[in-house]
Amino acid sequence: MPNLGDIIPNFDCQSTMGDLQVHEYLGDSWGLFVSHPGDFTPVCTTELGIMAHLYPEFEARNVKVLCLSADSVDMHHQWTQDVLAQAGLDTDTLPFPILADERREISVRLGILDADFKDKAGIPLTARGTFIISPDKRIKFSANYPGALGRNFDELLRVIDAIQLIEYKQVCIPGNWTQGNECMPSPFVPPEEFENTYPKGVSVQDMPSGKEYMYYTPQPELDDN
Repeated sequence: MPNLGDIIPNFDCQSTMGDLQVHEYLGDSWGLFVSHPGDFTPVCTTELGIMAHLYPEFEARNVKVLCLSADSVDMHHQWTQDVLAQAGLDTDTLPFPILADERREISVRLGILDADFKDKAGIPLTARGTFIISPDKRIKFSANYPGALGRNFDELLRVIDAIQLIEYKQVCIPGNWTQGNECMPSPFVPPEEFENTYPKGVSVQDMPSGKEYMYYTPQPELDDN
């Protein structure tokens, strides 16, 4: 599995939107790459429908979605109609491509197989691999969800928001942070630079150790970048 900071492999693939190359498709956008064990499976069907409903939220964050499922493009097209019906969407297509990976070659290359979730032949199925990719094509977040566990896409939107703040505003994100909550100054920004780096101000929490390190700053706005 690629490490955080690695460049996502630039593989060529067939998809429901035609042949595409990952880097070219993403362009200057952020990316959310999600994989699925197979078509016509219940958990995967709910996930694709949720992503379609949330697509305006991804677009607002300059994020393009790439799905992968371990079946053929023809099957993907058939499955799409079930996804749309299950999600109650009145459209003919999904707003993102589904990549074909019948032989699981991409899944192997990305290290997203689930040894506990196998097909009838005993071959590990593709896990619910999840990658958030920055515009320079580097992996900023990765996770493998078990095949039987659907992802929480509200949480992935929260992670995207947090990573974009980290990337652009030199902050850290405390536990259980949600949009609008306080952030923390980056440990790589010395206190003497706080005033210029964090115009909304910085506060410090006193700790029993007497060490001064629990700094907080109001969440910066990304649109003032």
